[in-house]
Order: sequence, then C-alpha cells, then structure tokens
Amino acid sequence: MQDSTSPLYKRVKEQLCARMLDGTYGPETQLPTEQALCDMFEVSRITVRQALEELRQEGVVKKVHGRGTFVSPPRAFQNVDALQGFSEAMAPLGHKVSNQLEGLRYLEAREEIRSRLNLEEGTRVAEIKRVRLLDGAALSFETTYIGETLARQLTSADLGTQDIFRLLEEHSKVRINHANVAMDAIPTDEETAVALGLAPLTPILRIERHVFDANGHPILFEYLHFRGDAFQYRMRIDRDRGTKRGTQQ
Repeated sequence: MQDSTSPLYKRVKEQLCARMLDGTYGPETQLPTEQALCDMFEVSRITVRQALEELRQEGVVKKVHGRGTFVSPPRAFQNVDALQGFSEAMAPLGHKVSNQLEGLRYLEAREEIRSRLNLEEGTRVAEIKRVRLLDGAALSFETTYIGETLARQLTSADLGTQDIFRLLEEHSKVRINHANVAMDAIPTDEETAVALGLAPLTPILRIERHVFDANGHPILFEYLHFRGDAFQYRMRIDRDRGTKRGTQQ
C-alpha cells in the first residue's frame, strides 16, 4: 500500500471502495475473508476489522451472519427539487413499487394535526398507514393525515397500489402546489421497527411533509420513515450569485 498520513485502516477502506467503484466487487458480491484481506493489504486483522466496520456503518457493506461481508446494493434515492409521490419518483428509475395498507381509520385530530391542517377542535381526520416496498423489500413506513371530508372522496380508491398524491388529484380534483419538508434522523419506534423489519432503536430517516394546494390551503400532513441504509434524499443547491464579497465579519 502507498504511504499516507491517514490511518492505516482508512487506507484499507479507500482501497476497498476503489475496487467497488471499478467493478472488482460489485453489488451483492462477497468480499474476501478477513484473513485474505490481511494478506492482500499486509495489515493486521484489527486494521481490517476497523475498515470493514466503518464501511458497514456507512451502509457500503453488510454482514450476513455465518456467511461473511457483502457489498450492499446501491441506495435508492429521490430528488427533493420536485414534489413527487414515491411511485412517481421510483418508477422512471426502473424500480417496482408496491404498498401494504396497514391501517385506515377516522379519528378526532389531535392538536398538532389540527394545527397543520387548519382544522377546528373536534374535527375528524383519516389516518392512513402504509408500508412502501421497493423491488419487494420494505423501504418506508408512512402515516398520512387528511381531513375527513377530503379523505371520504378516496373510499373507492386503491390505497394499496397508488400514490396518495395522484389519488387526490384524480378523485378529488385537488391541485397540489407545494410542500414544506423537514428531515431528521431518529431511533425507530416499535411500530416502525416491526413494519420495516428493523431492530429496535435502529436509526432511520424521518421526513415530515406538509402539503398545500394551489390556493395555499393545507391538504395533508404525513410522517415518512425511511430505512437509512437503503434510501437517500438528494438535492441540488445553487450558490446565491447575489451574495456580495466583503460582507463576512
């Protein structure tokens, strides 16, 4: 290995990443054993384990009990520069999307949901829970809240196969305009862990999406919980050309 000022395990990690990028180790390919990697890079087993553990934490590789370490498949991603339903975003990329309807009920909206949807106290909302599957694997667990009057217009719709955005536009003639989105990482709760087949407290990506119509009225509010090891949100950010030099303090 070439000399470097970086830690030895970092250099092993970089070499492994380079071989994944050039196709030596493709997606779902099993990596050589720890001993084989030690011989390959002329390093100790502790160094190899450090490199593999950092790759695992980053989701680049995965350990399969009793079998070894494998290259993880590429993460699915969705750009956030356009407001799209999950199927709308994934289908053009060649993915197959399906849904499992976990629950649909009408209940009195709690204070947070009333505030988000601009509803009066005592108003009922539909609570829709779905697991979204990408290429057959559970990827996200979604909880959507819609005012009862609007939601009742979807009673004949197939929530198991279609995006709620499209259903609203086709069945309710709603013109969706924009959404406010907030993202954070949280430990999964019990319900989400069971839905996605995760260990309790596994870190996941939580997205709060507040959707408005063309008149600026709130339509729905939802929590989207994505597996952090299998999904990314991507965005393009342009530098503000109006920024003036010399204004820094």
